[in-house]
Amino acid sequence: MPNAEKIVLLVRNTLITLNDAIQTGNFTVLRDRGAPGFRDANSAAKLSKIFSELTSRGVDLSVVSVVVPQLTETPNLDQEKGMLNIQGYFPGPTARIDFEILYQSVNGRWRLFGLSVQVPRGVTNRGQSKQR
Repeated sequence: MPNAEKIVLLVRNTLITLNDAIQTGNFTVLRDRGAPGFRDANSAAKLSKIFSELTSRGVDLSVVSVVVPQLTETPNLDQEKGMLNIQGYFPGPTARIDFEILYQSVNGRWRLFGLSVQVPRGVTNRGQSKQR
């Protein structure tokens, strides 16, 4: 089981990579950094489609680089499958970023295996609330 600092780094690195993909429209690096099963199941085009709502809203996740994530569940390690599940959120003054990330141990490194990110509607680029 990774220590608390390593868990924060895993989550931050994953969401920063997702943010780069959202901002550029290029999901290749996100795909390539994943575990083999993640790469096999997801093309860059498929990942673009999966996260298209965040892209179309102009969501910017860069706040994850400076805000400490709050875990909603104790990280769960399935030793048989080599899987680590981390769930939580990043609090913010105008946005909350909910996440669930599944990592697989591959050659001693934690690699992305599954990713869910939710940002409330009304939140746009740079975490600013959209006025209607």
